[in-house]
Amino acid sequence: MTDAARLVAEQFGSPFLRSYARSKLKIDPVYPAVLELLRGSTAPLYDIGCGVGLLEFFLRASGFPHAITGIDHDARKVAKANELASRYSGLEFRSGDARDPVPSGTNVVLIDVLHYFSDADQRLILASAAAAVPPRGIVIIRDAVRDNSLRYRITVAQEGFSRAVHWLRAERLNFPTRDTITSAFDGFEAEVVPMWGRTPFNNYLFVFRRSGAGTTKR
Repeated sequence: MTDAARLVAEQFGSPFLRSYARSKLKIDPVYPAVLELLRGSTAPLYDIGCGVGLLEFFLRASGFPHAITGIDHDARKVAKANELASRYSGLEFRSGDARDPVPSGTNVVLIDVLHYFSDADQRLILASAAAAVPPRGIVIIRDAVRDNSLRYRITVAQEGFSRAVHWLRAERLNFPTRDTITSAFDGFEAEVVPMWGRTPFNNYLFVFRRSGAGTTKR
């Protein structure tokens, strides 16, 4: 575990959240991956589905200086994030819906969010993210994709358990296909790589970059 990850985990007052943060930041490779992808960008960041703010706090502890807004539909998690937000500058956490329009001129992150929405809502969320990104901006998406793999079946089982114990408040599970995600970013520079690290889950990282001219490449 990095010093930044350790610092973030130890800030949570609840033993459960300390343990959760320590495990996530140690095992899940998405946090350092997002940090590396954002290096050099000066745009603010909009995090859809921020949870308790692990990504925000990790980025701050790692030296990321730009404004970050995190939204989440779970008011309990937003409240936990706001308990720590005052220790940092430029962080805002608020309750919100992933389907709300994304503010223009921001980079966008969606980590493990899309699979809680219908096909139509997924398209709406992705289109809003694509429209918001400025020239040379970036959209970073991590989600499990629907396929025939064992990893996918394990992911579905784990998500079902999280819903059953009410850690996740979601109406449905509807994992997107790879094409569902990539088709929303026609003309962007795109990269798709496995992002499961030491977990058994079927996670992939989707990175979409808008060209510097303000228009997408056809």
